[in-house]
Amino acid sequence: MKKNAYSVGQVNAYIKNMFAQDFMLHGICVKGEVSNCKYHSSGHIYFTIKDEKAAMAAVMFAGNRRGLGFYMQEGDKVLVTGSIEVYERDGRYQLYAREIEKDGEGSLFLQFEALKHELEEMGMFADVYKKPIPKYIRTLGVVTAPTGAAVQDIRNIAGRRNPFVQVILYPAKVQGDGSAESIVNGIRMLDAFGVDVMIVGRGGGSIEDLWAFNEEMVARAIFECETPVISAVGHETDTTIADFVADLRAPTPSAGAELAVYDVYELFEELENRRLHLKRSIAWRLDLERSRLERLRGLLAAKSPAYQLNEKRQYAVSLEERLGQRLERMLQEAKYRLGILSGRLEGVSPAKKLGQGLAFVTDEEGRRISGISGVACGDEIQVRLMDGTIWAEVTRTSTASEKTERQ
Repeated sequence: MKKNAYSVGQVNAYIKNMFAQDFMLHGICVKGEVSNCKYHSSGHIYFTIKDEKAAMAAVMFAGNRRGLGFYMQEGDKVLVTGSIEVYERDGRYQLYAREIEKDGEGSLFLQFEALKHELEEMGMFADVYKKPIPKYIRTLGVVTAPTGAAVQDIRNIAGRRNPFVQVILYPAKVQGDGSAESIVNGIRMLDAFGVDVMIVGRGGGSIEDLWAFNEEMVARAIFECETPVISAVGHETDTTIADFVADLRAPTPSAGAELAVYDVYELFEELENRRLHLKRSIAWRLDLERSRLERLRGLLAAKSPAYQLNEKRQYAVSLEERLGQRLERMLQEAKYRLGILSGRLEGVSPAKKLGQGLAFVTDEEGRRISGISGVACGDEIQVRLMDGTIWAEVTRTSTASEKTERQ
């Protein structure tokens, strides 16, 4: 009897079809521990998910990486949601992951989102309720565990930045049963005590470790607190409900201390700079006023009677000198003109003419006779010579032409 024989490919294809028809395998969630996790250069993640009884190959393709909210490592307890399919070529099945979350965090994350949405709807995250953090404080309240790095970091940084600030610690339980109540008691006690600002927080950890800061009672205690509250929970990537309600969020407890405590040495430096600036401003102002005073003193001296008298006296002396110079110049000019006129006068002087043998002839009434037409025969005339006067009578006249003809 001849048996029906199937190829390996046919068998693998049949099994793959069987998996494809099982709708439960299309959206299955598998719980287990990560092993042999490898991040491929293509962006795909290959790993094995196992428990104490069995193991299963799994892969998350690069296109589904948005469904992974953390860096997956060996030993992580995870919940993998996806489909189980047969890889026909090798004849083996594996889990194709679409979403991966850490085991135990899924339900907590849903609680976190639900409470966050509820408180946000109530307006507890609104900026209008955020109180400003005072710049200069004298007392710093801290609600955290009495042991651990968080409180030591806060103390060290606060002491380094301002040793005059008093740090008041409320030793709260920050993890496990009763931790939320302990944190609430610490917030209310320090608020009643009247600290200037309060830091509420702890070091990093898993979502379970930080869960006390996601409790509604803690959120309400922070919201109702009259003292400004800085939340400083976990590391920079950790976010809790307390961060949204607080007046200011610090990424770490150390950062919270830096935000709460002003660096007093920076203040001293700023004060010194302002003192020097004020000193320079006063010196500049004094110099300015001193110069102004000197100018006013000069103006006042210029208006004084003594100064005015000296000015007038000096002006009078100046006028006297100028007048003397002017008179001297006028006198010289007058002498010069007199010399010229004297020369001219000498040239027409009758005495000089008389000295040269000429005579000055007038009629009997003293009128000058310049020609024969001015006399007639029988007229008496006076002839003035250099050394005296001759009185004569005209007996005859002749013209110059007649005289020439006779000659």
